[in-house]
Amino acid sequence: MADRRGLLIILSSPSGAGKSTLAKRLRAWDPSIQFSVSATTRDPRPGEVNGQDYHFISTDQFKTDVTNGDMLEHAHVFGNFYGSPKGPVQGAIDAGQDVLFDIDWQGAQQIRNSDLGQHTLSIFLLPPSIHELRRRLESRAQDDAETISRRMQKSWDEISHWGSYDHVLINDDLDATEEQLKTIITATRLRRIQQPHLMDHVRALQTEFEDLS
Repeated sequence: MADRRGLLIILSSPSGAGKSTLAKRLRAWDPSIQFSVSATTRDPRPGEVNGQDYHFISTDQFKTDVTNGDMLEHAHVFGNFYGSPKGPVQGAIDAGQDVLFDIDWQGAQQIRNSDLGQHTLSIFLLPPSIHELRRRLESRAQDDAETISRRMQKSWDEISHWGSYDHVLINDDLDATEEQLKTIITATRLRRIQQPHLMDHVRALQTEFEDLS
């Protein structure tokens, strides 16, 4: 048995708040943290690798997995299904490895309500201001004006669910936020429920105590 159970680390934020950058930094800090690979019913795009970028499966298989409880969370987006397969996540946390999820508040809620919810750590990242959020989206030069406008409209809906997360950080400084994330993860790894060996240790202490009497 592993010394500890892994965590399901959920990192959410509106687009442009630094989530992807901080996720990469966390994995650089601890390479044992796995990134959850989602399943999808859409066709692979050029260069995408099955099992690495996504698990590409049929719609029938996806619906069967949902019915059988094999998806921790799932959603229907622009005509395709997306979800997080439970099997690989269960295997990872049983082996003491953390799994990182880059999902929205709806997916986070589904995972918290799953039978692995007790091992979940959810963190929401807030931008320092809406003006700064727009500036970051524009400075990335990845989206046209219409896409940026659409992302901004969606951002408030995402921000409005900040209260459902375990921890909420204002990302006004990447380095400082990174250190806060490391502190939160390190502390949460020591939760009683994440340490399966504690019960055996307490029983051993009890036996030792009774032998003294």
